[in-house]
Amino acid sequence: MLVQPIDSRPRQAVWGLGFRPFFLGGSVFALLAVLLWAGVLAGVIAPSPAGGMLAWHRHEMLYGFAAAIVAGFLLTAVQNWSGIPGLHGRALQGLLLLWLLGRASWFVALPGGLLVVIEGSFLPLVALALARPIVQRRLRNNYPIVGLVLLIAACQWLSLAGWLRQDELWQRRGVFAGLWLVAAMMTMLGGRVIPFFTRRALGNMAPAPARPWLDRACLLLSVAVPLAFASGLADTPNIGVALLFGALFALQATRLVHWHDRGLWRVPLLWSLHLAYAWIAIACLGMALWHAGVALNPSLVTHALTVGAMSGLILAMMARVSLGHTGRPLQVPTRIAWAFALMQLATLARVVLAVFTPLGLSLAALCWSLALLLFLQHYLPILLQPRADGMPG
Repeated sequence: MLVQPIDSRPRQAVWGLGFRPFFLGGSVFALLAVLLWAGVLAGVIAPSPAGGMLAWHRHEMLYGFAAAIVAGFLLTAVQNWSGIPGLHGRALQGLLLLWLLGRASWFVALPGGLLVVIEGSFLPLVALALARPIVQRRLRNNYPIVGLVLLIAACQWLSLAGWLRQDELWQRRGVFAGLWLVAAMMTMLGGRVIPFFTRRALGNMAPAPARPWLDRACLLLSVAVPLAFASGLADTPNIGVALLFGALFALQATRLVHWHDRGLWRVPLLWSLHLAYAWIAIACLGMALWHAGVALNPSLVTHALTVGAMSGLILAMMARVSLGHTGRPLQVPTRIAWAFALMQLATLARVVLAVFTPLGLSLAALCWSLALLLFLQHYLPILLQPRADGMPG
């Protein structure tokens, strides 16, 4: 694998690869954003971002928080895939600055068009940075990842167009389509790394059995779901959409069964991944039931996906990637295991306990915040310091 020469590395380690600034920035932003949202729900504070707090919350947890972590992960992984040095130095600083401007733009009096340009430029630039080494090395297996990033960017533009038009329907469709596209990306990347990580961590060096039909079917249906949201087909209960979600639930559950090994429950870096991925299947089942006419609150199902699957996988992947790409052993202390557990408790509080008492929302925000605080406490110095093995990155 090609690496950048020693003398080409930035003086500060944080600008060496994309995972460092975006994992840090995304985590700090998510912590502040959830605390702000919890304060609004409690009536303690009343900020006034452009478009209102609900529009801000929907947009920023997806296109602010999740997009930052996805960018950090992919901009790091593409170096491994291609052997070409990943985005670093001033180019990485510029991309982070654009992301930061996007977060601030909601609270600054900007012309609507300028806000849309700032917000909507980040993901296309990430896709461009990914596409160059992938196309240069002709890594056709990774072309769909670039396509997914561009589709997520298109959904963000749909949401932003709705914000400009003051059309809540367009905003919702853009957010929910983008959310399920992130789920499609988690499905694709999860299929690559979760069985590999599981077998390797448990000492099984043999390759996982190939099930290309299962991987392709999961990806195909996972991309069909956001198309249903973007087109408006999923706005109201629909038996066709129910069947789509039901089939996707069966496929995701089948994957989990094939990946399972009893030994994974002894390793926090493994059970955190498996439990988070399980929430994708649960969210699919919940959406299937709602579209079939069962009296479920779709917001609870959505938060099973956003808190349980998306945030759970983000936390677990950040924990592992940050160790692997800084030359450290793939082991976490007890406090990080507690962070994983707290994210699961946050999901249960938001999805289950909130049905019975408003305290579920407060408990979910508390557990989420504690999970991210524990992550930052342990990983802040790791992400700021050079690699432990002296290698670039």
